[in-house]
Amino acid sequence: MKHQLDFEKPIIELQWKLEELKKHPETHSIGISFEEECAAIEKKIDETRKQIFSNLTPWQRVQLARHPKRPFTLDYLKLAFSDFQELHGDRLYAEDRAIVGGFAKLGDHKVMVMGTQKGRDTKENILRNFGSAHPEGYRKALRLMQMADKFGLPIITLIDTAGAYPGIGAEERHIAEAIAVNLREMMLFNVPIIGAVIGEGGSGGALGIGVADRVLILENAYYSVISPEGCAAILWKDRAAAPKAAESLKITAKHLFDLKLVDEIVPEPLGGAHNDVAETAATLKSVLLKNLAELKNLNTTELLKLRYKKFRSHGHYVEGQVAIEQQVNVA
Repeated sequence: MKHQLDFEKPIIELQWKLEELKKHPETHSIGISFEEECAAIEKKIDETRKQIFSNLTPWQRVQLARHPKRPFTLDYLKLAFSDFQELHGDRLYAEDRAIVGGFAKLGDHKVMVMGTQKGRDTKENILRNFGSAHPEGYRKALRLMQMADKFGLPIITLIDTAGAYPGIGAEERHIAEAIAVNLREMMLFNVPIIGAVIGEGGSGGALGIGVADRVLILENAYYSVISPEGCAAILWKDRAAAPKAAESLKITAKHLFDLKLVDEIVPEPLGGAHNDVAETAATLKSVLLKNLAELKNLNTTELLKLRYKKFRSHGHYVEGQVAIEQQVNVA
């Protein structure tokens, strides 16, 4: 089986055993029928799958978020949206295919939808720059969002990137400024904005299209200021410490929901979104529709006030008793 993850090996071994038994039924155990042995193995597969996927570590969820068979933005645009009409270019420099976007319908709602797009193979990954956008990608996204604001269309963003492209060309064309402008402008748009992290949510590259009234995250996606490998390289001087970093960073959907950094977790099929893409898309669609209906009930003043309050509330800290006593003494 291609693209198997280390923690999936017990399931793969049982599936291989079942396939071999079906190919050679004469090898079944003495004293038990062929059908009974197959049923026993199938039951064991289900039990093993449930046990593994109900106890995933943060690092294992990161691996699932990066699974090459996981649905990408274009997959959701085909399955969860309709009448998608892609728009191209930032009208300043170039077309960046790491971000796709355009007009679409979500149920009966006309929307502007955009998201980061990875590739399935080497050729497509080069075309999509591995899902890491250049400045022109963020400027294209901003152009589309400004158009949506002008025509009163809700904005939906799908986030799946390891981060913005850190190359020399991106720096020369001001990648940090492009992202910063998006953050500022997204705070001010008068239309509802919903962001959904569908895979990787890497640093400013994700936040560049992630300032939203509602931030959703798929069950096995992650959202982080830095990749586990990057954190491990800085703190432990060893990228092999990535599992430890993933645990410390609190980047999983459950951690982020508990910290009030995301608003809702979108459940995935057992084993991850790639095991049933159609079901995952249908679930995401229903959650998007529910949140969009709620946001449409708010007037512009309420919408902007709540958006401001939401992001101002991020970033809590607690002062220890010693620090408090020191402040009192100084005063």
